[in-house]
Amino acid sequence: MISRQVIVLLAATTLAPPAVAAECLWPAVEPPAAPAGLPAGDAAADPDDQPIEVRSGGGAEVSRQGDAKLTGGVTIVQGDRQVTAESATYDAAARRFEVEGDVEFRSPELRLKGASGSWDALGTGMFTGAEFELPQRPARGSAAELEMTREGVLKLGDVRFTTCPAGSTDWQLRASAIEIDQRTQQGRGRNVRIDLKGIPILYTPVITFPVGPARKSGFLFPSFGNSDKSGFEVGVPYYVNLAPNYDLTLTPFLMSRRGFGLGADFRYLTGRSRGKVETDYLPGDDLAGEDRRYSALVHRTDFTDALRFDADLADVSDSRYFEDFGLGPDGTSIMFLDRNLRLAWLGRGWRLDGLIQDFQVIDLDVDPLDRPYSRLPQVAFTGLWPMPGGFEASIDAETVWFDRDTGVTGLRADVAPRVAWGLRGSGYHVEPSAAWRATAYELSDTEPDADDSPSRTAPILSLDAGLVFERESGERRQFLHTLEPRLRYTWIPYRDQDDLPVFDTALPDLNLVQLFRTNRYVGADRLGDANELAAGFTTRLLRAESGQQYLTATIGQRFYFESPQVVLPGETPERRNASNFVGEVELTAWRSWSARAGIEWDGEQSNTLRGEGSVQYRPADGTVVNLGYRYREGLLEQWDAAVAWRVSPSWQVFARQVYSTKEDKSIDRFAGFEYAGCCWRLRLLGRNYVSNRTGESDNSILLQVELTGLSSVGSRSDTFLESAIRGYSPASSATLP
Repeated sequence: MISRQVIVLLAATTLAPPAVAAECLWPAVEPPAAPAGLPAGDAAADPDDQPIEVRSGGGAEVSRQGDAKLTGGVTIVQGDRQVTAESATYDAAARRFEVEGDVEFRSPELRLKGASGSWDALGTGMFTGAEFELPQRPARGSAAELEMTREGVLKLGDVRFTTCPAGSTDWQLRASAIEIDQRTQQGRGRNVRIDLKGIPILYTPVITFPVGPARKSGFLFPSFGNSDKSGFEVGVPYYVNLAPNYDLTLTPFLMSRRGFGLGADFRYLTGRSRGKVETDYLPGDDLAGEDRRYSALVHRTDFTDALRFDADLADVSDSRYFEDFGLGPDGTSIMFLDRNLRLAWLGRGWRLDGLIQDFQVIDLDVDPLDRPYSRLPQVAFTGLWPMPGGFEASIDAETVWFDRDTGVTGLRADVAPRVAWGLRGSGYHVEPSAAWRATAYELSDTEPDADDSPSRTAPILSLDAGLVFERESGERRQFLHTLEPRLRYTWIPYRDQDDLPVFDTALPDLNLVQLFRTNRYVGADRLGDANELAAGFTTRLLRAESGQQYLTATIGQRFYFESPQVVLPGETPERRNASNFVGEVELTAWRSWSARAGIEWDGEQSNTLRGEGSVQYRPADGTVVNLGYRYREGLLEQWDAAVAWRVSPSWQVFARQVYSTKEDKSIDRFAGFEYAGCCWRLRLLGRNYVSNRTGESDNSILLQVELTGLSSVGSRSDTFLESAIRGYSPASSATLP
């Protein structure tokens, strides 16, 4: 959906502050005692069917009609309801009590204190000058008048309402009238004003809100903002609770420099399906001079436990959409928008997949011959079947129709049956295997003299073996130290493949996974010839009792007995005896620290081709420090530092800086803070980031105010921080009861 560069958001959510001081806690709810003499368990029955017990500390005057005047402190109990007052008058005909002086009413759903009131055996009542609590919410407030109906509806006049505990009324909802339905857990207010720290921040003639987890249709809190590109911005969401398994959020919005628009989010859940449809539409963008639109569908249907359908579809109106409405550098790196439909059928030992995939070109500067092919369709089958004597048979097969506006198109069929024998024991494994791979094409739009039906076949032989050595270490033998060498020999004869097209094949970066792959290419258009040995060495440090891993380090390299000859167009063939070194090290569990690093190193040239590393310090929930480094020779060199630090139970600071050494400029940076009170939270961030492919920067402000418990449906800006700061999660923080 359209994401604003600058957002000033007044949100109302059920989220609580990350840390709670003792004075912010609500007192424990103590239910009223059952009347003396009632059998155990009767107090939990329907209170309207329970007898009424009346106790008086003073005198009682009773008329012939049964009317009574009670003084000296009165207690009236009916089931789990209890009323206390200085005096009471009982109307026998109406079965109603008139109570006066320090009136207190208690039930599981409501506690109140008032100057006077009335209450009857059906649970209806009227109280004046009342202070009330909803202990199951929890929430509290005051009202000049409070009426309880038999249906469980509270009608309040001249109301003050808050979810803050006593002594900490940081925010307050003021209304001329409020109705709260205890059974449906819904509330409705008229002439409503919301004050934060005594300052009015919002007024509305009508508001609806839940007083429990149930969803309710109605307006959510608006968002406001301002940006250099779009001007003043305001959005007013309206939530529609269509059904327990369907809902819709409509958000009309205004951008002063662009115009009016509408956003919509529709969610659904059925017995076998679930999904979401979202769209943003800005007709006649005043800056772009055209309609702007983004639409997306994410869907999944589980027909059976073995048959599943997925759809992931998206579309934008123009190539600059993500630059104009994105929230950071990620929007500038989108070159293609993937649209696909998938069908998966799982059997015992096999899997059949169907795929229809298309792409929308976002970066129009990409050469048409470098744009991805559509798959219309792709059908793939994989199977694995155990056999007697430790053998196993497997097969990988696929048929794909590749289509594109420019270049060669056509059909590719690829099949690779394989037989392997595994010998495994304590501390070792040996696995020889033999396979045959055949690939055939039916092509269109080829060069005049080119073969329209090229093909390739080749055998594949491999031998994979490894050892695991273990020894105990530490003063108390609390650690387990392992040494794990691994070797894999692969032989694939050379086949001339220059006449084969390149639909989806590429040479990936060399890493520890790729090091032990049979084919050095991904995709079926090239099968690399091989007479080589891949060697790797891994060491681990583990907790002996639990197996918890503290440290792992791996290094590996390929050794060529014959130089590889198969290449992709534009690829330089290997003319040496060994590949580059690849290595990884990971520290996973040492107090509050964790770290990882990876490298690809050219031993002949003595230089680093690719490297990355990160360190994280996480001493407590809500506190995390990250430092990262990424390097790719000739392409990028970036530093990434981020922090979320809890200064106190109420204060937290945030910051991040992504700096490009190659370009000598900041790519993305922000700083801000969060203040968490007992029942509200404020978060403020200032941000500067690269906003388009030309490297221009933009500024943004993110301001969020959360009023705890006012609504159970609303926006969360926490998502931005969760994605920007690895390890930050507000959900891990403590919450109010």
